[in-house]
Amino acid sequence: MSGSGSHSPTGLTPRQEKWFASVKASLERDTGRTLDEWIAIARTCPETRPRARTQWLKDNHGLGVNRAAQVLSAAFPSGEGWDEPEKLRAALWTDPASTAIFEAIEQAATALPAVVTGQRKAFTAFSREFQFASVRPAKGGKAVLGLAVTPDADPGLEAPKNEGWSERLKAKIVLENAAQVDASVAALLKQAWENS
Repeated sequence: MSGSGSHSPTGLTPRQEKWFASVKASLERDTGRTLDEWIAIARTCPETRPRARTQWLKDNHGLGVNRAAQVLSAAFPSGEGWDEPEKLRAALWTDPASTAIFEAIEQAATALPAVVTGQRKAFTAFSREFQFASVRPAKGGKAVLGLAVTPDADPGLEAPKNEGWSERLKAKIVLENAAQVDASVAALLKQAWENS
């Protein structure tokens, strides 16, 4: 069936690709319904917002968050999915000051071996085996960097609150300009990379 989630996400590590494939393969086995059947159900949802649709699938049909996301992305393709990272990146990184910070972080992160860059709607992720860092724009030309280290790894770090990135990222730092992406930030990226 075309258009029902046949595209594989890009910017994933081999482990993440395997996980996505297992979620897709187990959907019918575990629920007794095919992806096509779930798409038809999702399209009957009275909600219009993504989170409300996810909650509706959970409350009314018992789907977990990951499976609901899979079904909803197939039922309501946005045209800016994981299979179109350039569009996601362009839509996310619009502020020149935030973009300069992001590009400095990207340069430092991708200087490490075997790094996979994954573009998401709300952030850009960097992974090795697992996600070790993510960065998102913040108001006022800033950027927030999440890292797979504990907040006590550096005095400038704090615990994240309500971030949409991996729960493995235990610390964050708000960067106000690209010059702050210095040797200490590079060292934190490397430490987070080693943890992944």
